[in-house]
Amino acid sequence: MRVISGCAKGTKLNSIESIDTRPTLDRVKESLFNIIQNRIDDSVVLDLFAGSGAIGIEFISRGAKKVYFCEHSHMAAEMIKKNLDKTRFFDKSDVVEKDFKKCLLNMKEQKIKFDTIYIDPPYKKDLAGLATELIISYDLLKKDGLIIVETDEKERDLRELEKLKVTVNDLRKYGRAYLIFLSRKE
Repeated sequence: MRVISGCAKGTKLNSIESIDTRPTLDRVKESLFNIIQNRIDDSVVLDLFAGSGAIGIEFISRGAKKVYFCEHSHMAAEMIKKNLDKTRFFDKSDVVEKDFKKCLLNMKEQKIKFDTIYIDPPYKKDLAGLATELIISYDLLKKDGLIIVETDEKERDLRELEKLKVTVNDLRKYGRAYLIFLSRKE
């Protein structure tokens, strides 16, 4: 696993060998960042269920102003910190070692709003809908903000998301992984 582009391009990142974490494939990451490349400069990003932090680190490498990494697992949070140290991105990051619900509530209390929120829960856990619902109800997304959900359960997640005040702007398939691009309904 490596940083694909930007100022840390080519840096090899540490990853966690666990059934609970699954790194986003480089080809998915590359496609994702090609799609959103014009939204990254000076953006504030939340990497929810951050795992090793590879997605958030890619955002920083490509010009994001600040990335918040939310990760419940202590082992994963320590891996994120090691990867931030390796890329020298500590000054543009904040690692929040909490359950995603507590993390989102914390962001609401701090009145932080995001340009992009990347949601990549463990595939077998049905958490993307609940996370999106909390993001919308806590008003964590900027007016033109984007939520991106990575899943392998497209039908399940789309059923959950259609009940919420979000619009599906795009849907992409990469092997068994899907990326669902959402914006808030006004």
